[in-house]
Amino acid sequence: MNLTPQERLNARILIVDDQPVNVSLLEEMLQEAGYTRVSSTTEPEQVCAMHRKAPFDLILLDLQMPGMDGFQVMEGLKANTAEDDYLPVLVITAQPGHKLRALQAGAKDFVSKPFDLVEVKARIHNLIEVRLLHRQLARHNHYLEQLVQERTAELRESEARYRALTELATDWYWEQDGEGRFTKVSGPVLEMLGLQVDALNGSSSAEQIEDGWNLAERETLRARIAARSPFLDMVLSRVLPDGAVRQYRVSGTPMFDASCTLIGYRGFGVEIQGSGKR
Repeated sequence: MNLTPQERLNARILIVDDQPVNVSLLEEMLQEAGYTRVSSTTEPEQVCAMHRKAPFDLILLDLQMPGMDGFQVMEGLKANTAEDDYLPVLVITAQPGHKLRALQAGAKDFVSKPFDLVEVKARIHNLIEVRLLHRQLARHNHYLEQLVQERTAELRESEARYRALTELATDWYWEQDGEGRFTKVSGPVLEMLGLQVDALNGSSSAEQIEDGWNLAERETLRARIAARSPFLDMVLSRVLPDGAVRQYRVSGTPMFDASCTLIGYRGFGVEIQGSGKR
């Protein structure tokens, strides 16, 4: 992220000092430096409302003012600023003992009276740069958050379309969790595979699915799942109690979470025409 000279010179600056002569001096200095959006006030009570209406990129704040001093102004600004936002305050003080207190109160830097104009310009330049870069970063983060939300919505929509198409194009759609339990089925998969309903309720289905199945084929399938590998058009055969042989073609792909931990499988299957009695 880079800033152009024009972006720095277009920064919004507010001068807050109860002494008009100090305000004039700072205004003249900033104008000579090329800054184009400089405002000022001798009434510290107005600062919070002004900043709330149109946030400033830098506030030059005198600490010693009657009625409401600079510390009180900073407290008001902090109360109206998000916790993670940048408080753009450069304090002006003639009291050395106030410097540490001002920094603890939230000021980003300080300058001493009487002014060293070269030093003041340098500190203003640096603080404006930090402020504008902070704003750029916040906008970039906001953009990334929106992008993630959009991509997540697109993925969910794509997944919904995938499920809908698979359900239409196949005999069943299925999902299993990381322990191999069926968590979602669409279509007559229970009838096709001879599973009971409690197979979806967390109980072991090992005894249910072994009856009549070709064990070698099932072991091959389990080995693919154990290896967390996708599988395509694997054939499973089963002999029904009446001696009829049924065959099923199944495909599946593993699902992983953000930490690359296996959370299950999803897939689809079709019944191949039965081959009659064995």
